[in-house]
Amino acid sequence: MGSGIAALVISAGIPVVLLDIPGQDDRNGPAKQGLERALKSKFPAFMDKDLAAYIEVGNIEDDLDKLKDCDWVVEAIVEKVEPKQALYARLESVLHPEAIVSSNTSSIPMRVLLEGRSEGFKRRFLGTHFFNPPRYLHLLEIIPTPETDADVVAAIRRFGERVLGKGVVLAKDSPGFIANRLGVYGMVQAMRLMEKHGLTIDEVDALTGSLLGRPNSATFRTADLTGLDVLKLVAEELAEATGEDFRLPGWFYQLVERGLLGDKTGAGFYKKVEGERYTLDYTTLEYRPRQKLELPELGALKDKPLEERLRGAQQLPGKYGAFLKELFALTAHYTVSKAPEIAYDLVGVDQALEWGFGWEEGPFKNMDALGLDYVRQVFRELGLEEPDWIRGHGRFYLNGTFLGFDGAYHPLPSRPDIIQLKPLKREGRVLHSTSEASILDLGDGVLLLEFHSKMNAIGEGILRTLEKALRTVETGDYLGLVIGNEDPRAFSAGANLALILSLAQEGDWAELKRATYFFQQATKAIRYAPFPVVVAPFGLTLGGGAEFMLHADHVQAHAELYTGLVEAGVGLLPAGGGTKEMLLRFTKELSGFAQADLFEGVRRAFELIATAKVATSALEAKKFGFLRDRDGITMNRDFLIADAKRKVLELAVDYRPPLPSKITVLGDEALGNLKYAVWQFREAGEITDHEVKIGQEIAWVLSGGGGPRREVTEDFLLELEREAFVRLLGTRKTQERIAYTLKTGKPLRN
Repeated sequence: MGSGIAALVISAGIPVVLLDIPGQDDRNGPAKQGLERALKSKFPAFMDKDLAAYIEVGNIEDDLDKLKDCDWVVEAIVEKVEPKQALYARLESVLHPEAIVSSNTSSIPMRVLLEGRSEGFKRRFLGTHFFNPPRYLHLLEIIPTPETDADVVAAIRRFGERVLGKGVVLAKDSPGFIANRLGVYGMVQAMRLMEKHGLTIDEVDALTGSLLGRPNSATFRTADLTGLDVLKLVAEELAEATGEDFRLPGWFYQLVERGLLGDKTGAGFYKKVEGERYTLDYTTLEYRPRQKLELPELGALKDKPLEERLRGAQQLPGKYGAFLKELFALTAHYTVSKAPEIAYDLVGVDQALEWGFGWEEGPFKNMDALGLDYVRQVFRELGLEEPDWIRGHGRFYLNGTFLGFDGAYHPLPSRPDIIQLKPLKREGRVLHSTSEASILDLGDGVLLLEFHSKMNAIGEGILRTLEKALRTVETGDYLGLVIGNEDPRAFSAGANLALILSLAQEGDWAELKRATYFFQQATKAIRYAPFPVVVAPFGLTLGGGAEFMLHADHVQAHAELYTGLVEAGVGLLPAGGGTKEMLLRFTKELSGFAQADLFEGVRRAFELIATAKVATSALEAKKFGFLRDRDGITMNRDFLIADAKRKVLELAVDYRPPLPSKITVLGDEALGNLKYAVWQFREAGEITDHEVKIGQEIAWVLSGGGGPRREVTEDFLLELEREAFVRLLGTRKTQERIAYTLKTGKPLRN
């Protein structure tokens, strides 16, 4: 956990010292090994692996003095009270007077850890509970004590939100804090009720995942990812600290005894057998092929809004509905009963489950969706007493307020530094909307183009709305445009491949050429608009989505950006200006150096496009050239649209659009070198015959269509892009690639 936190902090650009227990052969070996694990982890802990070299390592016996200049020390050692208290005693004599100390404990109360410490230490101490893996899970629970200085809480909260990109929730100093207390209770109940209602692990995971607005990993897959040993430890600690019943079924403890701890050991509730995932039969502790739950009512709910899915789940037939109804009643009652003990308000409870466990909406929002009358009904059916603070109330959230634990409604917390689109829509700030995109007024003279097609795939509807947005800014009293959205997964997964394939199969080449030209004109319009256009990408930003990003005046990217020109994977090349843009960027970088070889820029663009290389963070996108040095990175997704708007306002002062670029192409010189490289890869058996053709088409565009070295216009290269794109679409193997990817989501190498 310590190395994961260190990787996150260094990725945010903050110097880090990482200390671990001393090793035998190498005193700093355990700290070095922690970094190695972080570098090799399935989910990369670093946003740029090169940053690992900037972490200073040591051990807690020899090197505590390395912490003397640190402003914040995060303790993440073994989950036992005595070693933590002993470490704090040593730290107190080393740290500077203003240094903040926090513990990442997941269950030990802060008041216990502070026994024996000075008043000054207590004022600068609090809990900071990161969730594992720290880079990817949004939640950071901050647990102040009565002695913690308010300025310390404020400083760590701001640092956590703005610098580390976390969703911060203040939790009370109670066992398990918020997310683990409620989340683990829910997992324990799901296992018990599975046995009671005679369900299988496959059935429970089918019922407790996306149906309820939870991650697809649902209950048991989540436990495998976390580790059964971790679940056992947290459940036992919660039971001891609270006196409540967190016992897991007997067969669960047998799994732990056998070392079947989940993904870390290769088997837990699930196991991979010859590439297929098998499921544990908990009655025999043997594994069998997974069984998909075939339930018509379940299929009918799949694409419904969450509120309808939650209601439908309670009404599923037989044992499935009975299981979900009882699970809802028990977990809802526990949440309502314990919330005043573990949280400062119900908003924090909802955020903790949304950010820590990936729920679409937190438990109080879920209860509002079903209605408090229904909640009271299921409480009565199970003989559960209604907590006093909710008596007589009809909702937890009401007209911009939330129900407090005092039984009164209070205004929702105001965050002027965050822009959320749903409230803007309720305020009537939508200027134009279609099924694929909308134009919203962000205020202060800035408009927003929002995508909302499936996976935000770019089709004619989005392009038409972009055209309208640009025209509205230019002709109205506006300063600029942000292109962004609030989809949880994708800024844009690329162009509408299904439509492209359909036109190719129909042989409608004229329409394909028109559509490609229309897309190119859209990206050009972004580049040369007479006002600033800022793109705010995040998550999947692929193909056409990346081309939108590449043509912006400024990119304000979320740190978790997965971007690339991936068209070669489906047998195509970037034809929305992406091929031209990478050539322009890389050759322009070299043109200022008299002795520079421009072919290096051509080679770099070819490698990036032909291999469909994808950056797995915004930092990596800068290394690859998808982002420029001047482009910004926002660590916290919640601030992304507000940061992009701020950049528009900054650029709008005396704004001038860029002048059209001239591009030096190397002609036959580059074409010959690239074709030779492609031939070498084919001779080595590393690429297929069709990939040779794709590579040659990319080489044709990047070389300017052969001929002598010369300067050409952007429009000249865009025409080459269009021609090569349509030629590739005309091949059977490219059409097969597209069809396969649309069906499976995976690339086909034919």
